[in-house]
Amino acid sequence: MYIVSGASRGIGKFIFESLKSQKKNVVGLARKADPDKDIIECDVSNFESIKSAHEIIKKRYKKIYALINVAGIASMNLAIAMPEDITRKIINTNLLGTIFLNQVFSTLLIRNNNGRIINFSTVAVNLAIKGESVYTASKAGIESYSRTLAKELSSFNITVNCIAPGPIKTDLTAGVTDKQLEKIINQQIIQKQLHPSDVMDQVDLLLSEKAKYITGEVIVVGGV
Repeated sequence: MYIVSGASRGIGKFIFESLKSQKKNVVGLARKADPDKDIIECDVSNFESIKSAHEIIKKRYKKIYALINVAGIASMNLAIAMPEDITRKIINTNLLGTIFLNQVFSTLLIRNNNGRIINFSTVAVNLAIKGESVYTASKAGIESYSRTLAKELSSFNITVNCIAPGPIKTDLTAGVTDKQLEKIINQQIIQKQLHPSDVMDQVDLLLSEKAKYITGEVIVVGGV
């Protein structure tokens, strides 16, 4: 069984649907439940909501192999002008949400003594892009957290890695102009606009047996 957070839109939706098309048993987490698509209601910024989703999944499924944490939000603003409520929302959703999802759901992987955890960062962590200070801070925290978690879970045959994509046109980048996207792309080693399938290729690799010795890494899709 595979769990994908942020399964109702963007990259999370693409990964969720791709795993479905591969005939994988997969359940999604999203703010709004969709029983027809095996999506369970879960607000990742709310610890109690995560625990509720965990109880549902624990009762329904015997074995969990992978946890893929894609859920996240962004808001561009200069560091000194970022509103307090938006700052807290970004940190609560991206950083604390990822931490709590790992904390709560990793117990199901530990029980099987085998599994994969994939957390999501961004190429922006390495580029110091103006207007993304809080967003990149939340994602940099995820990278550091994941490296430590990888060490803590290694004895249970669980790998923990991050995928850090370059810009992809999704709801997350809706407020970013084409000019701004182009500027970011030009800072990548591979100066091309990415597609969600480019990210899915890395997900497939990390989920496979070929990646059983890859852990504690950040895979930057596009390169920096």
